[in-house]
Amino acid sequence: MATKLFVRSLSYNSTEASLEELFATIGKVVSAKIIMDRDTNRSKGFGFVEMSSDEEAARAIKELDGKELDGRAIAVSEARPREDNRERRSFSGAGGGGGGYQGNRY
Repeated sequence: MATKLFVRSLSYNSTEASLEELFATIGKVVSAKIIMDRDTNRSKGFGFVEMSSDEEAARAIKELDGKELDGRAIAVSEARPREDNRERRSFSGAGGGGGGYQGNRY
């Protein structure tokens, strides 16, 4: 089973190829993705790497967390499952509805 890792503190000069190359020193990389800002098309400074096994992922965390890539020390951890947007939003029930009597406007 593949394990997805969260990689942060990436240099803006890092590429998916350089990220994949670094993690390939540990084991088989299933995918490497750097998250880009859609407005500027510039890296947001984080990405995800999917390793082919849990053992390789654990080894990558141990050996690559704090390692330098393209001039910056990266942070590597196991990625958490993405939260559903509906779960993230909290509705307290107290909303600003406006309305109400505004007085005579004539």
